[in-house]
Amino acid sequence: MTRRPSMPKLLFSRIRIYEFKDLIRDNKQPKVLDVLLSKNKQKNNIRLQEHLTLGLKLSDLLKNQDYLAAFRSFLETEYSAENVDFWLACREYSEISPVRRLYRAAEIYEEFLHPMAQKEVNVDHHIREKIKRSLAKPDLTCFDEAASHIYRLMEEDSCPRFHKSEVYQNLRNTDRNPK
Repeated sequence: MTRRPSMPKLLFSRIRIYEFKDLIRDNKQPKVLDVLLSKNKQKNNIRLQEHLTLGLKLSDLLKNQDYLAAFRSFLETEYSAENVDFWLACREYSEISPVRRLYRAAEIYEEFLHPMAQKEVNVDHHIREKIKRSLAKPDLTCFDEAASHIYRLMEEDSCPRFHKSEVYQNLRNTDRNPK
């Protein structure tokens, strides 16, 4: 008959169960300072990663003339340049005088929102009809809903693809290493 090796004796035989539980609990629960440091490190890593991988935010792209031109030419290759054109027209509209507002509102509608428009943007039917009704007496905010919708489309769809494009990478590299 083969003999089984016996189990080693425990080194601590007289420890009480509640003391053992306290030891385990202390090891599992991180200290408050460790948690705070960990959270700060995660936030900083996320910010750094966003900057390196995502690049400039859409709002920054639209403010810089070089990036805006590159972004617009990129959108032309994707057949969606009308989005940035519409957004820029809406921004310009919000800065014009009340005298020109009626005429410019009709122009923007005909160019971007009319169902037969050459540069028709992709907005919801309800938004389009709301703007059409407001053309009789347009105010500064009549295009706001459509402009914010198009901005979100560009921010969530076009901008991430632009950041991966060769055009953006070249422009970014020339900004980092000016001659």
